[in-house]
Amino acid sequence: MSSNQLTNIVMMIRPSHFGYNKETALDNVYQKSSKTISSYEIVKKALFEFNKFVNVLENAGINVIKFEDDLKLITPDSVFPNNWISTHDNGIIWLYPMFAPNRRIERRQDILNYLETNFQIFKIEDKMLKHESMGKFLEGTGSMVLDRENNIAYACVSNRTNDHLFYQWCENMNFKGISFSANDSGKPIYHTNVLMSICKTMVFICLDAIYDNEQKNELLLSFADTHKEVVNISKSQMNHFLGNVLELQNDNNESYLVMSTTAFNCLNDSQKERINKKMKILHSPLDTIEYFGGGSARCMIAEIFLKPNN
Repeated sequence: MSSNQLTNIVMMIRPSHFGYNKETALDNVYQKSSKTISSYEIVKKALFEFNKFVNVLENAGINVIKFEDDLKLITPDSVFPNNWISTHDNGIIWLYPMFAPNRRIERRQDILNYLETNFQIFKIEDKMLKHESMGKFLEGTGSMVLDRENNIAYACVSNRTNDHLFYQWCENMNFKGISFSANDSGKPIYHTNVLMSICKTMVFICLDAIYDNEQKNELLLSFADTHKEVVNISKSQMNHFLGNVLELQNDNNESYLVMSTTAFNCLNDSQKERINKKMKILHSPLDTIEYFGGGSARCMIAEIFLKPNN
């Protein structure tokens, strides 16, 4: 049975503790720090961006389930929930082993309780969490970019995306796994969703970041087999978060490509034209979250593919 690639329900976390995270900066070259702005101002700006982004999504008819940060916990990256949880239309929720110790506390029982109350859940799968103590990680749909319709998962191997765990997940979920290596500024790209996004009929990918021609050809063959139009983005566009986009739909099954204003502003006219033939573009300014958090629009969204109870 094929799954839907798109959902009209997403989960997001309002970032009351947002800030520069030293623990994740070890391998996230997109994060930056600054001594010219207070932590209070950073949180204030991040909250403003978050609220505006949610309004943009809701005004387009996309359903957003919003959770507040747990104020008892210091979780500077909680605004990026797609790294610790993924949901699937077979009723399975996966929980993932996280690289940074201060990100592991983002996994919240109250959120799982809410999902169990409101959606049909077959199983909460947490068997990968034991690998955290062994230094092996797989950070959800940051590590894996999923073609849900064709049961294919793509993963760029890094400190946070363990090859063995990736293929174990694929075996469990009956997905074909395709892993590859990708670099930016001489360093492995820490998350796959930095350089690629799978949409219903398109794929956004920075092919220049993949230096192994065999791996590149395997990817291109897979995209051709699954009838995806390839939008090859430049390294500069990847650094402006154009790989970190996500296609969603609203209650009327209208498609939207969701991105930050940073990403939107680096699109060229030809790319805009190609996208507009397939879907509308939704964008919102996320400058503070991108600057200090090193993640963008896609990272902020955990898609809900579970069937509602009512």
